[in-house]
Amino acid sequence: MFKSFFALALLAVPGVLSAQSIRGRVADRQTVPLPGATVQLKSPARITVTDQLGYFSFNNLSAGTYEAEVRYVGYQVLALTLSTDEKDLVITLQEDVRVTDQVIVTATRANDNGPTVATTINKVALQKQNFGQDLPFVLNWSPSLVSTSDAGAGVGYTGLRIRGSDATRINVTINGIPVNDSESQGVFWVNTPDLTTSVQSVQVQRGVGTSTNGAGAFGASVNLQTNTRNDVGYTDVVNSVGSFNTLRNTIAFGTGLLNNKFVFDGRLSKITSDGYIDRASSDLKSYSVSGGYYGDKTMLKAIIFGGKEATYQSWYGVPESRLKNDEAGMLETAAAEGWNQQQLDNLLASGRTFNLYTYQNQEDNYQQDHYQFHASHRATDKLTLQGALHYTKGRGYYEEYRIDNDFEDYGLLDVVIGGETISSTDLIRRRWLDNDFYGVTYSLNYETERLNSILGGAWNKYDGDHFGQIIWAQVSEVPKDYQYYFNKGIKKDFTMYWKNTYAFSKKVEGFVDLQYRRIDYNASGKENRQFDFVVNKQFNFFNPKLGLTYAIDQHNQFYGSYAVGNREPVRDDFIDALAGTTPKHESMGDFETGWRWRKRNLNLNANYYYMKYKNQLVPTGKVNDVGALIRTNVADSYRAGVELEALWRINSTLSWTANFTFSSNKIAEFNEVIYDYGENFDDYIEVTNTYRNTDIAFSPSVIAGSGFVVTPIANLEVTLLTKYVGQQFLDNTSNSSRVIDAYFINDLRIGYSWKPKGMREISLSGLMNNIFDVTYSSNGYTYGYFGGPTEYRQNFYYPQAGRNFMVMLALRF
Repeated sequence: MFKSFFALALLAVPGVLSAQSIRGRVADRQTVPLPGATVQLKSPARITVTDQLGYFSFNNLSAGTYEAEVRYVGYQVLALTLSTDEKDLVITLQEDVRVTDQVIVTATRANDNGPTVATTINKVALQKQNFGQDLPFVLNWSPSLVSTSDAGAGVGYTGLRIRGSDATRINVTINGIPVNDSESQGVFWVNTPDLTTSVQSVQVQRGVGTSTNGAGAFGASVNLQTNTRNDVGYTDVVNSVGSFNTLRNTIAFGTGLLNNKFVFDGRLSKITSDGYIDRASSDLKSYSVSGGYYGDKTMLKAIIFGGKEATYQSWYGVPESRLKNDEAGMLETAAAEGWNQQQLDNLLASGRTFNLYTYQNQEDNYQQDHYQFHASHRATDKLTLQGALHYTKGRGYYEEYRIDNDFEDYGLLDVVIGGETISSTDLIRRRWLDNDFYGVTYSLNYETERLNSILGGAWNKYDGDHFGQIIWAQVSEVPKDYQYYFNKGIKKDFTMYWKNTYAFSKKVEGFVDLQYRRIDYNASGKENRQFDFVVNKQFNFFNPKLGLTYAIDQHNQFYGSYAVGNREPVRDDFIDALAGTTPKHESMGDFETGWRWRKRNLNLNANYYYMKYKNQLVPTGKVNDVGALIRTNVADSYRAGVELEALWRINSTLSWTANFTFSSNKIAEFNEVIYDYGENFDDYIEVTNTYRNTDIAFSPSVIAGSGFVVTPIANLEVTLLTKYVGQQFLDNTSNSSRVIDAYFINDLRIGYSWKPKGMREISLSGLMNNIFDVTYSSNGYTYGYFGGPTEYRQNFYYPQAGRNFMVMLALRF
């Protein structure tokens, strides 16, 4: 297939050798490159965008001059004349004094020259990799990042970890608005399918980062900005098709700038996939619509986006015995799990794509809608005011078939039928979540030649209902739609921060960021497992951050920072707390220091980090009844590592990006609690095993990513994407029998684009994932117990797909 693709691309480029070109670079006044800038020729109508080092090119042109315009968010539009005679052209843009979309995220983003460690991915890079997989897979090659997929192919339930920290520790905002679920503090990307299409840029800050709104950033923060103002009208039709019957259809449109004041944009998307794991299907629909008013000093923008997902559950994982094709081990697994004969037969008959669930409607159904209204006003040349109102509505359930469940587990009495007492039944239940999240964010930005000062903050409230219903039971005496539990959570989150960047001289710049955060969390009611609970907690956190940047010259820069972060436990930490324990809030001191070296064709970054934790909540290796990791506090732990990044434009046809992370992630002392049921399994006692200087679970000591890009002919781009993730332990015991093996995978992406008359662009792209068909898993969990002297241990994994492909056709008008 890819041979044919190459042949098609070559045939489509007649006259390449005799054609002329225009090549150049776009930068700001400090010669910092502006990746993602738009360069447009007026006649013929051609548009291109700059790469990560600010370079652009137009090929297949006739010799001569061309009228052009250059645009970049936050900078003035530049009209100029380009010539095919010019070589090594450098275009310098001036900052725009008018209010632009950039002001929406300025308060929560890090400065490129500041002491915060951050990577920004622009729309061009996102668009190339967006074949319909969720955002964690689009970002997979970012430094220190590991992505995973329950269904094994990047569509459906996906997640990411950064520096070993899971999603509950990664703060996510969209246009400065918090996205993390207030109670679980996780982000469920499946609720906003194809969000990548509507994103202008993503900034990933590692470590505590700068102050932001919402959940505490304890490992990283992901700051997304949706599409900014597009002055030219457009229509994009994008379709992808690939392995596992994956299909993605997207249509996006924009009016361009109307009456020099108004812009309207919209998108509709649908993604379906069978998934790599058996029956791990996804049916995802999403939308986005926005309208903006752009005055000289005032900007108003309304944004509505959301999604509806129906995903067949695949969160149970695959037993290690099944992956090893160990029949005796599979019999032991089925016995330990209490599976019936039908479930055992399913296990024995399946391969590494095993899915425990066979019930037709074993699905997760959820809809989430986001409403944002942003207002920005430049009061003076130095002062800009920005505020936003937001509301998110979420409602949905997951449905599951339960075999031989006891009545008492649902608060029901035994049933007597014909003189026979029946204490259990097969049933179908739905577990619901109905929530509302709303609030306000604000920032005041005061800027002079030397000082940039931002006073910002947010007030948010979450109101969430959790309840379960039995919608069918084999025993008809169970009332239909019987509600067997209900509980409510209410959380209020107030944040205020004051960020200051001051240039002491042309070489030295200081940074001070002070944040106060108050959380009030109340939850009560009956939980799924039929016990009553009450949570009433208040937290007051002060999170200072200090940093210094020293520029030896325009190419060399050293920086250092120290930041304090505090974070409250999540809902499940309270519900699933080990007997006799109450989860404590976590605290961390994050020290970062590094060096940046920027040349015209080569950027190098080296960063050292030391994240010292107090009362870190670490996974025990177990999961609760919905597949979430159960965690416990450990008094003393740390993460330390070195991150290396390189971006090298070798020549006009070759470029290479690479990142490497080498880390040590340790717990001073970890107490594992395990049950011993005795040789006859007639009673149990708790056994505590103590481990010292042990590894933190799910924290690989080596993570590496690479992208090697070749442009053999004009408009054809071939990219080899490589990812290595070192060994990860499933729990905190450093036991070599409870690990996710290291894996090394390679993807191949090929893209060809051309610009026929009457269209902005036609592009045809192919993505071959895991080209060497590596067998690997990216996530898992473990649990165990004793029966006298014998230990029983079960490991579960989430296998990822072998070699698979996707093809994308984009028509841009």
